Amino acid sequence: MSTRRLTLTTFILLVLVSTAACGGAAGTEAPAVQPYQDSQPEYEVITEPPALVEPFDQNAPQATSAPAGGQGGAAEEQTAQAAGPNPPNDQGFDYTFFDNYGVNPFIDTEDDNLSTFAIDVDTGAYTIMRSYVEQGYLPPTDSVRVEEYVNYFDQGYASPPAGQAFAIHVDGAPSPFGETERYTMLRVGVQGYAVPAYARQDVSLTFVIDTSGSMNMDNRLELVKDALALLVEQLGARDRVAIIEYGSQARIVLHPTRGDEYGRIMQAINSLHPNGSTNAEDGLRLGYQMAWEAFNPEGINRVILCSDGVANVGTTSAGGIWAEIESYAERGITLTTVGFGMDNYNDVLMEQLADQGDGFYAYVDDLDEAERLFVENLTSTLQVIAMDAKIQVNFNPAVVDRYRLVGFENRDVADDDFRDDTVDGGEIGAGHSVTALYEVKLTPGAYGRIATIYLRWEDPATGEVIEIVQDFYTEDMDLIFEEADPCFQWSVIVAEYAEVLRDSYWARDSSLDAVLAQAVRVSELLPRDTRVTELVELLYMARRLAHD
Repeated sequence: MSTRRLTLTTFILLVLVSTAACGGAAGTEAPAVQPYQDSQPEYEVITEPPALVEPFDQNAPQATSAPAGGQGGAAEEQTAQAAGPNPPNDQGFDYTFFDNYGVNPFIDTEDDNLSTFAIDVDTGAYTIMRSYVEQGYLPPTDSVRVEEYVNYFDQGYASPPAGQAFAIHVDGAPSPFGETERYTMLRVGVQGYAVPAYARQDVSLTFVIDTSGSMNMDNRLELVKDALALLVEQLGARDRVAIIEYGSQARIVLHPTRGDEYGRIMQAINSLHPNGSTNAEDGLRLGYQMAWEAFNPEGINRVILCSDGVANVGTTSAGGIWAEIESYAERGITLTTVGFGMDNYNDVLMEQLADQGDGFYAYVDDLDEAERLFVENLTSTLQVIAMDAKIQVNFNPAVVDRYRLVGFENRDVADDDFRDDTVDGGEIGAGHSVTALYEVKLTPGAYGRIATIYLRWEDPATGEVIEIVQDFYTEDMDLIFEEADPCFQWSVIVAEYAEVLRDSYWARDSSLDAVLAQAVRVSELLPRDTRVTELVELLYMARRLAHD
């Protein structure tokens, strides 16, 4: 994590000059953390958003915008700011915005035997795909992030041994996909320890809720209300909830309130109505201000942004407001972004804000997904057990000719930065697992160590940096794909589905027909997993759409 410390005043100055130049004077140190007090002072409601004194820079790279209703033929393109201090799009939106992070190439092991990336537990790309397909469209290619498809599913990893925070799991088998050349697939998994609900830390939550006019589309705000009701039902007397809403400007709806005051909290949530423009900057600034004043040094402090990401007032890019978000993350306030809506949606903003806020990004397309996020997985949603987590895989050039990391294109870390603890990594919640897949070309006839896997993270409770390691050998692999662990097989199938959807060069010999055939077979090995059953149904729908 960066060592910058910014006050609110510094941040305001930053956003005023960010479109003109990089750099500037260093900020001041954060004030000493004060314990939460039930009697909180009144907060100043920001009534006018700060004006940007510099004009929007039109000379910027492009980001992709997909019109409502998916690809549907020729997608419209719209210029958006994607570089410099204000990426990716410092302007209003009328379309659904995604970013193209490219597709990882194959690397010759003799040239570079190290693969390093930050862990990511986001799942938003998968549920966005589901929403598109269920509405009768294939998702935009740029919306597909392979790792988010894979990590949406249970991997079946065993829990770490008692007293250990994480366990590394590695397996592999030949891929069933590809006609001209088939590769070996490796699954590198990390499983964190679970925290029972009764042992969860107390939480101080600040909901920052988008109530702009766009949230009236498709009853988005009503789904937000229903989702938050599910979460609030899980809270207790030692937890605290505050609510900020923003349209054209930010407003405090509920000061920090005990979690067991369900009626009072729900009264505040139900009072929300869509109205006005979308000043996400104003809402987040006021939300973090309140979260800081309600900070619980012994608990979890999290801002939860619920929005369609369609910012059109104030600074509207992730880069324009992430300096302050990063500063608060360093003080212990993390950010979860939860996306709603589709016809007018900014995936880029929501994902990048979560990355900078040391949190994660999810997309809620229905109440079942809200229940999965806020009820079934509440503890892992809220309680972080690892900060700045990174993985480095050291491939053996004597055994591996070349390799390719499938996905994680926007989470790359320089190899030399793996043990640089000032470089940001990813965050892992209690009980979370993270999976990465590699395509590898083994040297014919070679045997022995394929790779050594390193996992490095910071314990958020102690600040201690920990590193663990595990080797993987050719004799540990399955020789036949159909005989490998069913969860491994499913992960390879899901990744291939994502590769086909995003028109990956490496899936040029594959098809949805081939993916569906494998998915139907493996689903019979995982009959009790409703997510597996659901994806098979989505595959049937996607195949029909592709053939239309």
